[in-house]
Amino acid sequence: MNFVVEFLIAISLVISGVFGLVGSYGLVKLKDSLQRLHAPTKATTLGVGGVLVASMIYFYAKTGYLSIHELLISVFLLLTAPITANFIAKTYMARNIKRPDLPDSQSTCGWSIYDEPPESRPGS
Repeated sequence: MNFVVEFLIAISLVISGVFGLVGSYGLVKLKDSLQRLHAPTKATTLGVGGVLVASMIYFYAKTGYLSIHELLISVFLLLTAPITANFIAKTYMARNIKRPDLPDSQSTCGWSIYDEPPESRPGS
């Protein structure tokens, strides 16, 4: 393996380590659940993504073939992290925030954790 490939792998691993460290530190130091939610969903996701990118570069340089496994893991991770964060935030809101404490939703539907979904109209 040449120097440039090893350098790219090393840079990717260092960057992912920094993101992982920042995400873990934020998870411990932030005050409440909604603030802690951002650390694992953003920084740590980028950290794991950096490790997967380093793995893809390594196996491509070693075998000459692009490993689809790491690409699929990255796509799955980037798709599921925001959905998980949304569910955790809604659970926190349902348990800790009362309806009168919320601002007006500025729409006819209201807040999804308290109101029923709008009826689907035929033809729309």
